[in-house]
Amino acid sequence: MRMLRAEQFGLTREVEYGTPEQNESVREIVAAVRAEGDAAVLRYTERHDGVKLESAELRVTEEEIQAAYGKVDDAFLTAIREAAANIRAFHEKQVRQSWVDVQPDGTMLGQILRPLRRVGVYVPGGKAAYPSSVLMNVIPAQVAGVPEIVMMTPPATGGKAGIDPYILVAAAEAGVKEMYRVGGAQAIAALAYGTAVIPPVDKICGPGNIYVALAKRAVYGAVDIDSIAGPSEIVVLADETADPAYVAADLLSQAEHDEMASAILVTTSSELAKAVSAEVERQLATLPREAIARKSIDEYGAVLLADTMGEAIAAVNRVAPEHLEIMVAEPMALLGRIENAGAIFLGPYSSEPVGDYFAGPNHILPTNGTARFSSPVNVDDFMKKSSLIYYSKEALVASGDKIMTLARHEGLEGHARAIEIRLERERERGL
Repeated sequence: MRMLRAEQFGLTREVEYGTPEQNESVREIVAAVRAEGDAAVLRYTERHDGVKLESAELRVTEEEIQAAYGKVDDAFLTAIREAAANIRAFHEKQVRQSWVDVQPDGTMLGQILRPLRRVGVYVPGGKAAYPSSVLMNVIPAQVAGVPEIVMMTPPATGGKAGIDPYILVAAAEAGVKEMYRVGGAQAIAALAYGTAVIPPVDKICGPGNIYVALAKRAVYGAVDIDSIAGPSEIVVLADETADPAYVAADLLSQAEHDEMASAILVTTSSELAKAVSAEVERQLATLPREAIARKSIDEYGAVLLADTMGEAIAAVNRVAPEHLEIMVAEPMALLGRIENAGAIFLGPYSSEPVGDYFAGPNHILPTNGTARFSSPVNVDDFMKKSSLIYYSKEALVASGDKIMTLARHEGLEGHARAIEIRLERERERGL
């Protein structure tokens, strides 16, 4: 792994905006689905997935979902159920309530929280089939109270209309009852604008390839989206007490995701830096996804050496990583100094996969340094808020002149007169 001085490093990777050809392809697909509905969805499914379907075959049947249970092993089913329970318990603690504040003058102000009505969850297929992401998208929406949650996932390529049974089972265990075998940009467009078979949604969430990401960007505004995520990132902040084998394994756990994933060690110990670099090479040799992980480590991996822990922490806050592991003698002592990180893992036994799969916090996290201003997916992402304002006659009379002053300062006489006409009417009535 390349070694750099911590004070000179800053992760600067731009969000992927695609090639001109990819953008044009997505624009064409989105426009066609918006204009033609199911006919365009079926055409692009045949073209890009090699699967010819009829409109009636787009929706996954209950029989298919039940059949999927016979294709997954018992160990997976046990694990996915316990993970779902942990995720649900964590997100239930995030729920907020509507509130109202009533003042003695009759003023009543408040905030009404309501769930979104309908949410679409995109789940990749093929080599990027991640049942765990089904849980992380669906369960917070359920906890928020979203009444309709629909899943879109591509059919198997090569003329087969089947779907990965592990994805179907994860969705069923999470409570999804409406699923469609549609992938790519056409799935996003169908969710945004609706077709005869697929009703439109209010928000689209879930990861996907570059065409899915560009389609989400294209339909934003017609619907809400979660984010346009970049490649995965991990930073391990460690001192001389860290176990090099643990650090190397955790760096590789992210490097194997994607050739563009970023795995960085920040440390005050040159001995640890050397030991981790050697351990990464040793573990890479037997990793099934060695080619992907090696390219990630070579192009986006690094060891950052700092003279002091303060300098190391400053580097972490500049990077604002998606995942941050703190492997130092006293990790709790450093927690208050971490300003920017999507998820923080404390101590040698809190390996990043614990959070990815099982602990309960959401694993859909801000990437590309956006942890400076963004948060993990949470229950609030599936809620909308309305402000509540009630002024009594007495309250308006008491504050009316101030409101008119501010309106006229901004040159909005109509605003001022909307108040003035009420004050005049009350004066005529003797107030």
